[in-house]
Amino acid sequence: MGELWHSLRRGKAACLGAAILLVMVLSAVLAPVVAPHDPLQAEITKRLRPPVWREKGAAENLLGSDQLGRDVLSRTIYGSRVSLMVGIIAVLISGILGVVLGMVSAFQGGRLDALIMRIADVQLAFPFILLAIAVVAVVGGGLLNVILILGVTGWVSYARVVRSQVLSVKEKEYVEAARALGSRSLVLIFRQILPNVMTPVIVLATFNVASYMVAEASLTFLGLGVQPPSTWSATGCGSTWTHAFATPSNGQAVRGHTPFALPSPSGRRDPWR
Repeated sequence: MGELWHSLRRGKAACLGAAILLVMVLSAVLAPVVAPHDPLQAEITKRLRPPVWREKGAAENLLGSDQLGRDVLSRTIYGSRVSLMVGIIAVLISGILGVVLGMVSAFQGGRLDALIMRIADVQLAFPFILLAIAVVAVVGGGLLNVILILGVTGWVSYARVVRSQVLSVKEKEYVEAARALGSRSLVLIFRQILPNVMTPVIVLATFNVASYMVAEASLTFLGLGVQPPSTWSATGCGSTWTHAFATPSNGQAVRGHTPFALPSPSGRRDPWR
């Protein structure tokens, strides 16, 4: 902790990033106290207010209001709670799964090692977000499903990093000495190897929290993730302005089907002008 504190004091960019992260986390945790309004309270008389720094903006709604008159700042603060929870829990799941599989792969070697790495190679052949979309489309959306899917599909990077680290660490002299003294495999793993391979895992986890939050937002924006108004992406879904028109399906002339609605590709206007 002392080295971390000294590095933060030396780096201004690190201090700024840590301060922003701390504000975001505290805002999410203390949302009922920090948020100025109820995020679900609709007031039609205050709809489509611009942010306070624009013309006709009001201090009552610092970031403006949406099409139903709900405060955008309050919805953003409350949305951060679920987004951060998804990112952190998904990282814990994928990290634990990846560390265990990486340890087993490096320690056992042979066919089991080859099998785990080939499964990892196959999964890496698919883009992460595309794989997540495919799995969500099969098993369904929702908060729990999104967390589990992101966690289970994100183990590969942890497993490969841990495997490479374990292959290097297990040949060190102190590990050989502990093995010569009769230490069991589990004792070697938890006392000698695991503490020395966690540094890159922690670094990878910090990056993946943000990646999983973006993935969750993408799934939610596509209608496959957490349902609105829970997260950051769902908060903004209702602000997409389109209009629908009736158009017949391709087989309507033959089958007599009822026309269905399609979103119009027409441009969107700025409601504050």
